[in-house]
Amino acid sequence: MKILVTGADGLLGSHIVRELLADGYEVKAFTLPNSPSKTLTGLPIEHAHGNICRLEEVVQAMQGCDMVIHAAASTKVWPTRAKDIWEINLNGTQNIVEAAIQCKIRRLVYVSSASSFSPGSKEHPGTENNPFNGYHYQLDYVDSKFAAQEYILRATKEKDLPAILINPTFMFGEYDSQPSSGKMIVAVYQGTLPGYTSGGKNFVYAKDVARASVNALTMGRIGQCYIAGNTNLSYPELFEKMARIMGVKAPAIRIPNPLIMVYGYLGTIWGKLMKRPPALNHATARVSCDQQYYSGQKAVNELNMPQTPLETAILNAFNWLKTNHYC
Repeated sequence: MKILVTGADGLLGSHIVRELLADGYEVKAFTLPNSPSKTLTGLPIEHAHGNICRLEEVVQAMQGCDMVIHAAASTKVWPTRAKDIWEINLNGTQNIVEAAIQCKIRRLVYVSSASSFSPGSKEHPGTENNPFNGYHYQLDYVDSKFAAQEYILRATKEKDLPAILINPTFMFGEYDSQPSSGKMIVAVYQGTLPGYTSGGKNFVYAKDVARASVNALTMGRIGQCYIAGNTNLSYPELFEKMARIMGVKAPAIRIPNPLIMVYGYLGTIWGKLMKRPPALNHATARVSCDQQYYSGQKAVNELNMPQTPLETAILNAFNWLKTNHYC
């Protein structure tokens, strides 16, 4: 069977491609025409180039495929409001759905985001039953991913779309070529983080999310969401773990929330004036102060999602970043 993977050269997509190959699937990687796709070099896969924002290119790429894993997305958080984020995350996903119906795809696995559900505490982490409350962040990334998720869920009911949704939390892992989450690892390693905030997140190995996504081709329930997460940690707990693994000192200063928020708003003003991405903006400052804890138990139970120790994810990501000269 042949699987089309959108966003195949991203952090998660690169893991998905390898998990598919390990299971004996044929893989067609759908990437942007000018993407170097260096994380896919040497893999025995078929390449298709195009843009998910153009329906005809999506339909052409989907020809001859049995199933689709849609992992392509814009994850940028600057500017916080941007039309192109909606174009990619919502309109692009609508094109994937339309093409899947036209091409009679057997199953579509859509990679959404855990932010489409409100988080909880460590004692009572957020689940797939929690309503969305992310509008207050004023981030088009968060809002557009939730809108795309709602569109997919409606299509499973109104158009009989055979889709399952994977909702990853914060991922670490190899093949982070931008880098994305790897920036945090590099910052701790180089000692450039001034301190930590009161917030925290659920963290997970990208390879485990990829395994859940591949398993969703044959497991799970149509029209269901699955939070793909593992370990809930506060930022000081995470940084201590990272520092231990890399043999460096962890950030030791707690930065008060009001100070972080002021810095975030100043970052937004600076970014607008200089037309450059700030290190922190008002939205990401607010995120850093919040506790975003989730449970991945449903994905473990129904998709056999592994729960690799987070130490392994951090170590593998760090080694990959060093080998590829990011730190």
